[in-house]
Amino acid sequence: MTRMFVDAWDPSYGSSFEGGEDGPASPSSAQVDTDVEVPAAEWAPIDVPPGRRAPDVVFLVDGVRRNDAGLWTQEEDGTSYAGLAASFAAGVVRCDLGRGSAELVDARVGRGLFTASPSAQDLQTGMIRYEVHRVSGQGEASKLPAAVQPQLTALEIEISAMARQTEDLLVVDGPLRNRRHLPRTLGFVKRQQSQYLSATLNAVVTALKPGQRTPVFHLGTVWGGWSWYLRLPGGSGAPWSGIVRVECSPDLTPEQAIELAELSGATLPRFASSAYKDPRAPQNLVPIAGLERRLRGMLGDARVLHRALTLATSRNRA
Repeated sequence: MTRMFVDAWDPSYGSSFEGGEDGPASPSSAQVDTDVEVPAAEWAPIDVPPGRRAPDVVFLVDGVRRNDAGLWTQEEDGTSYAGLAASFAAGVVRCDLGRGSAELVDARVGRGLFTASPSAQDLQTGMIRYEVHRVSGQGEASKLPAAVQPQLTALEIEISAMARQTEDLLVVDGPLRNRRHLPRTLGFVKRQQSQYLSATLNAVVTALKPGQRTPVFHLGTVWGGWSWYLRLPGGSGAPWSGIVRVECSPDLTPEQAIELAELSGATLPRFASSAYKDPRAPQNLVPIAGLERRLRGMLGDARVLHRALTLATSRNRA
């Protein structure tokens, strides 16, 4: 008999598992080495080794962004360019597992005016300045939101360069990408938009119990590296419920990657959220959810900023 489950995620956030355009049975075209930790034929769920404990201190980094207003600039020759005024913020939470406490240790806000216009200047709206970031090409309006992400990532890297202890762990919400140079750092991917494994190995993923992980494998993509799947506690029981993909730097040795994989199993399940508290439970980790709320508050009132931008551009025209 076919079994059916309701996805625990609020549908306004999409689905926790999307699996790509070709459906759940079709893996990504990325080159994948699944024989890193054990041969693919021997894949099975892996428990946290006895004696492996979480670090005393864990840092979690996340960022948020918001489009404040769409803009247009008109040059003296009559040429028009689309623009986007956006706000973004990044923060770091320090979790002391020994004391059972968490604190925000750094949070910063950035504003940007993204456009291909060669003559656009920084836009001042009262006490807030939107710094110009020129994009390449024609600056089509549909492509401008993607230009915000590199600035947000740069801000996350900047605040991640804080003083850290030798044995701590840094967890970045999302893929590592160009943050893979940070020491003892994990990328935490809570939404599975691509499938990298065969149907046989995906069966190992869906067979994971809370706290278990798959063997480490290697992704041969542009931003690839060592990766593994882990199931968090508190899922709905659906095959992919509570499944996250964790990754670490490709610059590490296989042994170092396996050590971090073991550490992730001892650490990340402790931060899993509950469905009655979070619409993206259990993958949206509790410290990350709190950090997101704080950062969104720091962005300011979107309606006030939109009015301020409207007034500022009207003054510029005058």
